[in-house]
Formats: sequence, structure tokens, C-alpha cells
Amino acid sequence: MNTTRQLQELGQSLWLDNISREMLNTGTLSNYIENFSITGLTSNPTIFEQAIGSSASYDDDIRKKAATDKSHEALFIELALDDLRRAADLFLPIFNASNGIDGWVSMEVSPLLANDTAGSLAAAKMIHAQADRPNLFVKIPGTQEGVIAIEEAIFAGVPINVTLLFSPAQYLAVAEAYMRGIERRIVAGLNPKIESVASLFVSRWDAAVADKVPAELHNLLGIAIGQGAYRSYRKLLASERWKKLVQQGAHPQRLLWASTGSKDPKASDTLYIEALIAPGTINTMPEKTLLAFSDHGSVGAELAVHGGDSEAMLAQFAQAGIDINALAARLQREGALSFVKSWQQLMQRIASKSQTLADNGRDL
Repeated sequence: MNTTRQLQELGQSLWLDNISREMLNTGTLSNYIENFSITGLTSNPTIFEQAIGSSASYDDDIRKKAATDKSHEALFIELALDDLRRAADLFLPIFNASNGIDGWVSMEVSPLLANDTAGSLAAAKMIHAQADRPNLFVKIPGTQEGVIAIEEAIFAGVPINVTLLFSPAQYLAVAEAYMRGIERRIVAGLNPKIESVASLFVSRWDAAVADKVPAELHNLLGIAIGQGAYRSYRKLLASERWKKLVQQGAHPQRLLWASTGSKDPKASDTLYIEALIAPGTINTMPEKTLLAFSDHGSVGAELAVHGGDSEAMLAQFAQAGIDINALAARLQREGALSFVKSWQQLMQRIASKSQTLADNGRDL
């Protein structure tokens, strides 16, 4: 049994942190589903900027859609949803077989809305309706304003992938929002089975402190944060409040490990996959990391339900001068700004391609 199948057998879902039209057209995604146990995927503005910028696969669509005088944002949403609908259809058998727990794809609201509650909620509803697929998550960042939008979106019946979470405290804030949304649906007589995942970013922690801590602490902070979040996750699932929701038919908001590609060239390229083995969670990994794990990764011990040595490890980072709460807030701000930059580059890319393709068409 290959390593990806072993993780699946242990109860952990493996999702791909990538999508492109070329991947769909060549059958690469189908191959990953069939042979690498991939049961979902995630996307973000950076992924689509790279996909659209590096391929001519989108050119015909851009030419046609640009002729309708749509805004660049509206044009992008159509391009992205065209890809994500195809991917969602590939995952639909998994979605159906798992009763909606697995088999998802994700589409992000504009990063420009990270601090706009009303705008995020409106965009989430629009994307959900326009996608017209039961297994498409809308991604909303877990900022302070995003937490409010997440609760309202869940109450409105929109499946949500909460992104840009960096700490157990940030995770618990969105888990509370999810539960409030479900509880409000129950009171209103609505179906409580609205799916959600909470995406905790891992490797960015280690990149942020690489030049600030002793060598013996390199590449250990992200895993310690993950251990702490997993402890909070399991404690929440065991709570009486959550058990009552389960009795009403609700499904857990699953914890998802994001940013699991190693950023340190000296570290193992499968570091975060092997360290974050945990039933009931999801690991969404870049294509390069997936192939590396399939080739030479190993499946070892599962994360400890009680958090293992995370508290002791975090104490060592505190002694080294790392303020975990302050750094978590900074990483979330920087992550949001990074997605804004990618979004702006994406809009510029689409504008440039639209103009070039239109000019070439006139020259024919």
C-alpha cells in the first residue's frame, strides 16, 4: 500500500493545493484521484495567477469573455469557476460516498474584502450560487471581520472554508462562529448539515522565525502550533455543546493543515505531512509535496490528542523571544496582504491578456 493510501486508511483526507486548466485537460487531476488518494482540492489567487499566466489554455475563454465587457474580477470568477466545476464533478462520487464530508473544491472571495464583513458575505453568497455545485466551498479569511461573515454565511447555508488561520486561538474563534451559525439554523428549523473546514497555515511560522531562534528550534514551531490546534479541535469535538449539535445532524467543521510545503531547503520536503498525521483532519499539499510524499515519504505516529509536547516546545520559543500571539496576528495580516498582491497581479494579468488577445484578433 502506498503512503498516500495509508494516510487515507488512517482517516486523514489528502487534498491538492493547486488547480489549473492544463491539469484538468491532461487528466493529471484524475490520475491524482485514482492513484494518489486525492479527495479534494483548494485554490487561492496565487494559484490562479500562476495558472493563467503560465498557460495559453485560458486564452480562448479570455478572448470570448472579454468581448462581453465584463469587469476583470467578473471575468476571473467565471474562468475560475469553469475549472472548479470540472474538478467538483470529478470529486462528486467521493462527495456522495462520504455523505458530503469529503470531495470538496474551494474558491476564495476577493482578498480585498478581508476586512469587509458585508462584502465578504455578499461575495460568498454570489460565488456559491454562481458555482452551482454542492461540493464547492467558498473561502473566507478568519480575520475579525471574517469571523462575523463566516457565522452569517453558515446560517445562510453557504459551505465555508475558513482560510488564513495561524493559531489555536484563531481556530477556536472561527469554530465558535461555525457552531453559532449551526445553532441558529436549528432554532430556525433549518438543516444543520452545512459543511465547513478551518485551514491552519503551518510552514509560514517556521519561515517567520528562521533567523530569530537557535538552529535547534528550526522547523519546529509550525508543528507545535499544529499540535496545539489539534488538541483544541479534539477537545471541542468532545464537548457537550458539540455533541448536542451532532445529535441534531450537524457534521464537524474539520481541521485542515494548509501551507504544508517545506520552505527551508535544509528541511525534509515531507516534513509537515509526516508530522501532522491525524484522523479526522485534512492535509492540503502542493503538487510538489504530494509527489515527494508519494515517492519517499513515510507514515509514522499520529498526533497526540492532548497536544503532545507542544506546550513545552512553545515555552522554548517564548524563551527565545518569540511572542506567539503577536506573531499569529502578524502572519494573518501578512497572509491577507500577500493574497491582495496576488489578486492585483491576477487582475493585471487578465487585463493584459484581454488586451493582447483582442489586438491579435483585430490583426487577423
